[in-house]
Amino acid sequence: MLKGFRDFIMKGNVVDLAVAVVIGAAFGAVVNSLVKNIIMPLIAALVGAPNFDSFGKVTINNNDILFGVFLTVLVNFILVAAAIYFVVVVPMNHIIARRNAKLGIVEEEPPVDPQIELLTEIRDSLQARQ
Repeated sequence: MLKGFRDFIMKGNVVDLAVAVVIGAAFGAVVNSLVKNIIMPLIAALVGAPNFDSFGKVTINNNDILFGVFLTVLVNFILVAAAIYFVVVVPMNHIIARRNAKLGIVEEEPPVDPQIELLTEIRDSLQARQ
């Protein structure tokens, strides 16, 4: 039983998954720090407040409805997504494109659906008649 457990743990995909989780957590801390310590203070400098928590507070029957807290979380989500896109995705796409160009790798176009090709020919034929 212990040998089976050891074999399971030592499989490549389990170790790879564990490494990915640890690196993902560390990367999440980096992105959150970028948003919290750089981007949000810049927004606070422009708008005057680092968050929107006090915005849109409504009290009904002694229950607080906090629209501003939701707005703050929504803005943080958008900022995190933008930070990941512009700091990670765009540079990685650029690096991959440069590597592919250096290696002479050309992306193949997907095959054209025969029905789409037929419709295109019909369209072109009708345009030629006019």
